[in-house]
Amino acid sequence: MEQKESYTIAPEWEVVLALIDGKRRITLGFPYNNNYIAIVKNMVGARWDPGISKWHIADNEINRKMVGLVLEDGIKSNLEKKKFVSESLQKDLGRLIDWMRSRRYSESSISNYIKTLEMFFSFFRDKDQNEICNEDIIIFNKEYILKKNISFSYQSQFINALKLFYRLIHTKKIDPEKLVRPKKPFQLPKVISEEEIADILTSLDNKKHRTMLSLIYSAGLRRGELLNLKIADIDSNRMMISIIKAKGNKDRMVPLSPMILEMLRDYFKEYRPKEYLFEGQYGGRYSERSIEMVLKKAVRDAGIKKNINLHMLRHSYATHLLEAGTHLRYIQELLGHKSPKTTQIYTHVSKEQLGKITSPFDKLKFKP
Repeated sequence: MEQKESYTIAPEWEVVLALIDGKRRITLGFPYNNNYIAIVKNMVGARWDPGISKWHIADNEINRKMVGLVLEDGIKSNLEKKKFVSESLQKDLGRLIDWMRSRRYSESSISNYIKTLEMFFSFFRDKDQNEICNEDIIIFNKEYILKKNISFSYQSQFINALKLFYRLIHTKKIDPEKLVRPKKPFQLPKVISEEEIADILTSLDNKKHRTMLSLIYSAGLRRGELLNLKIADIDSNRMMISIIKAKGNKDRMVPLSPMILEMLRDYFKEYRPKEYLFEGQYGGRYSERSIEMVLKKAVRDAGIKKNINLHMLRHSYATHLLEAGTHLRYIQELLGHKSPKTTQIYTHVSKEQLGKITSPFDKLKFKP
């Protein structure tokens, strides 16, 4: 398709030069807008990537001019300004990507590891990559992670990424075995009531949106598990759902609710997806950001003031099963937990079990 240089982009666009599949690409983030999409489609090499929920285009001089990556002193990308990555480091990261793919890591895990490493090395942009040592890890933790109050999960992911990188690259300055993960805080899963879930689902008029959120809660699915579902994964004869290559690259089966099956059949008649059970407007995998926005709007429309996210539907599924008398071992299998210790956390939030406990105060011979 012929490139049209007359197009200009809006100021709210997020333009970043990134490494995708080992190639430099320009990613474009912007609010959903048909006019913006039409502009992108006229750019060279335009592709929609459901994994990052963004469009990306070929990294060439014309595209850079169109998206405003040209400065007076020549072409200078956002990556070079914000996340400096040397050519040697790009090659090392490319090797890591190839290694992770050969070990069947998920694309989302690969993307998260690479972004984390780019952030780390950009922090030490003025220092030779081969001179970075274990003491620098402490500095990064103090001056970046702790100062910005970044979550435990990001810090743990950072350590995992560094260990993998340095085991593969074999640097002499960093000993990956001395990298210690932070102590994991004990946090109870946040749960919402059955009444609140019913209110959220009732507030949804869109058939696809209602079916998606209903399916997450009815089967205790993670966000990615829902979005990765293919049509063939729904077995209406056995009334089972196949979850393929879930967290930890594990498959599992979960029961299919009869009510959900009816909703799916009704949804299918109207939307006619081709491959994925739930597809975006232009086909392919439905985006993670879109389903999050669907939930936020539904919560708001239901008049609920709590800060609710998709994973809370999964937590609520497990807790409500436990309260209904389902054995913890079955819940472990349904959720796909490797260790029963992970599932036992739901025993701390079950209102039915807690409600059976009588306070010793009530046994006092005392009249208030």
